[in-house]
Amino acid sequence: MSARPQRARLRLVEPVVPAAPAAEALEDVGAVGPASAPEDRGRRDVQPGGARAEGSRRSVAPASGERGAGLTELPDAQLVILGARGDVSALEQLYRRHAAFAIHLATRIEGSARDVEDIVHDAFLRAFERLGDLVDPAAFRAWLGSIVVHKVRSRMRRARLLGLLGMGKSSEPVDLDALASPAASPHARAQIAQIYALLHTLPADDRIAWILRSVEGHELETVAQMCGCSLATVKRRISRAQQFLDGHFVDPTHNEVSS
Repeated sequence: MSARPQRARLRLVEPVVPAAPAAEALEDVGAVGPASAPEDRGRRDVQPGGARAEGSRRSVAPASGERGAGLTELPDAQLVILGARGDVSALEQLYRRHAAFAIHLATRIEGSARDVEDIVHDAFLRAFERLGDLVDPAAFRAWLGSIVVHKVRSRMRRARLLGLLGMGKSSEPVDLDALASPAASPHARAQIAQIYALLHTLPADDRIAWILRSVEGHELETVAQMCGCSLATVKRRISRAQQFLDGHFVDPTHNEVSS
């Protein structure tokens, strides 16, 4: 006689992912790549619209011989300065350097790779139009991430409204091939599918905050800046999502327990 399935409690643990059993699954969310580069964890984000740091721009302005060394050797700060001055090659290099990060971030929030390239292109256009507003040119990657989050949130809210009005799909199917690493086991893939299916039922803000914290592993301060809200607000969003997952996630391994 089989025992009743037990609900697995998910819990945030420092610094990256929730505790078992979902920890193993989330460790398999996406291959290790630009979206989870450790140097970006905890980096201070800069919100769009800030004043220009002219002194900083002058101090890092490239010398005449640096162009010959190739744009690929320049740090983001110098590429941002050149791009703000209309250097198309610098903009292209910023796109090449950070496109994968932006696509991975959008995919993990969405749970699907569908339309993420359009989202990312729009995010880059927005960023390039406002390069002059970036206070710290070296923080381009984190700033771009906040723009991607805003674009994804807008799309999710629009899709949810259209679904409620019967004018579109209520939710996108989970794309495991886009989320799980090739080495993920069938059991881990099943866990990932269940987690994202539950997340799809949450409000967009709660879902985004939880993914940025628990899947992407960002510090709470960074999550708040990327979401454009206070630290207290982002903590409440993460807590609501965590409580929901704690109450609904079922570990498939418990189904095998017999009396």
